Amino acid sequence: MNKIEISAIITSGGNSTRFGSNKLLEKIDDKSVIETTISKFLDLVDEIIIPSKDDIKNHILNSKLYCNKIKFAPSGETRQKSVYSGLMMCSNPKIVLIHDGARPFIEKETIKKAIDLTYQKQAVLVGVFAIDTIKEVKNNKIVKTLDRKTIFQAQTPQCFEYNLIKKVHEKYKNEPDFTDDCSMVEKCGIDVYILEGLKSNKKITTKDDLK
Repeated sequence: MNKIEISAIITSGGNSTRFGSNKLLEKIDDKSVIETTISKFLDLVDEIIIPSKDDIKNHILNSKLYCNKIKFAPSGETRQKSVYSGLMMCSNPKIVLIHDGARPFIEKETIKKAIDLTYQKQAVLVGVFAIDTIKEVKNNKIVKTLDRKTIFQAQTPQCFEYNLIKKVHEKYKNEPDFTDDCSMVEKCGIDVYILEGLKSNKKITTKDDLK
């Protein structure tokens, strides 16, 4: 059996409450959202772990892109628990990329750059710098205008040395839910480096995002 060097965890266990139906099963051209997302990683990694509920799992099993690179993990009650479930299913890779299943517009070139940078820096966040002026607000009143040159909007993939992120998740597995994986690493005092991506790598939240 070949050594697994790079794994990707693609989260797919959300409830799509704001969307109104399971957004991962909506179509982009001839493929579903989740199929489109998986297809961006399939040729660039050695295995893909999908923490999923039965509807997504069955959909992928019956899709044309399903292959032995794809594995499934139980979906957790929160994103954090789902990612931890996925980490436990990884085949001890060197690095792991954690990506939202609802971000199908990620560019392959961005994924390649993220992989290369993770080998050098051990923790990497893909995102974009803020374009709009950002205000800090308390009690419906502006208290500060933030320097948008220092505001970086997090996207995914978020990429790590596997042993590092596994230990971090194990450390905080009983803590209140973190909104992303980088914030867990940051809390440990470990540097996270940025990779500037594209605004088009948006997360599908509403039906307008698919237009």
